[in-house]
Amino acid sequence: MNQCSDDLLISSDRRLLQMDRVEALLRGTPWGMAMPRRVMEKAAAHSLCFGVYHRGRQVGYARAVTDHATMYYLCDVVIDPAYRGRGLGRALVEFVARQPGFDRYQGMLDTEDAHGLYRQVGFAADGGHLMVRHRETPLDAEPTGKDDEA
Repeated sequence: MNQCSDDLLISSDRRLLQMDRVEALLRGTPWGMAMPRRVMEKAAAHSLCFGVYHRGRQVGYARAVTDHATMYYLCDVVIDPAYRGRGLGRALVEFVARQPGFDRYQGMLDTEDAHGLYRQVGFAADGGHLMVRHRETPLDAEPTGKDDEA
């Protein structure tokens, strides 16, 4: 799944991931600064990964861990500091939330300081760090795509 505009691309195609850039982006975060590269790679291998690309260079990253039935956990959302303030974080999170089947899943994430961003795309705080995005479609609704039938 891809979303394009101007010189930007948001994609779930893991073949486009630039792990050197992912590592550099995560090194700039409190949660990723000490994470070994092998752990980043293993986490990416077992997650749905999303990238933001400007003229082919990766400038954003996020991943979702899911059971493909009831829930997903959104994590490692990061935008290159030189690209912040342009709405790319919001566009990336919206892109993740629109993945096939995700309207039927409860979304969860943990944030210390980005509550405002996540509220814009339907997440609600639980009073602490945890935020939840409730299902838009009931679990017992008829499947609408191949992801729903697995």
